[in-house]
Amino acid sequence: MFIQTESTPNPATLKFLPGQNVLGQGTADFPNAEDAASSPLARTIFAQDGVTGVFLGSDFITVTKAEAVDWAHVKPAILGAIMEHFQSGRPAIEGEAADAHATQDGPDSEIVEQIKELLDTRVRPAVAQDGGDITFHGFERGVVYLHMKGACAGCPSSTLTLKMGIENLLRHYIPEVTEVRPVAV
Repeated sequence: MFIQTESTPNPATLKFLPGQNVLGQGTADFPNAEDAASSPLARTIFAQDGVTGVFLGSDFITVTKAEAVDWAHVKPAILGAIMEHFQSGRPAIEGEAADAHATQDGPDSEIVEQIKELLDTRVRPAVAQDGGDITFHGFERGVVYLHMKGACAGCPSSTLTLKMGIENLLRHYIPEVTEVRPVAV
């Protein structure tokens, strides 16, 4: 098994490409080891010193390290953990991956569906290339609330991505959108 790695715009996060499906569909975000109970893969990676976050995509794994840890020290252990997991035949996640977007009913439900459609077709594929994900959290009084995951969480360029990229896109296609803000979940 050959696992490729790619840097991301977030220097604390590295993208690992095992050359096979990780989740197949959807994503799973584990911002800490306690949240990784449902994922044998994430638990294996968190067992390595210095790992502070694990994000699973369709065909990639994004790992975030502690600031004090150097990639040269932790990367070989993470590669070994990923290889060991895939050789074991265990699933990446036990049970179903959660739905990416929050649900929102009410008078704005048509606008919300348009927002989700644009996120799924235009934003999320591009963000996945950088090892992250951005999901819908809510819409209220013209403001779209998005949750940033994986390499996007804590990335120095995430504010620019939200304001200059996603906000402009949504405002262009959906006049009811006036602003985009990140949320911490």
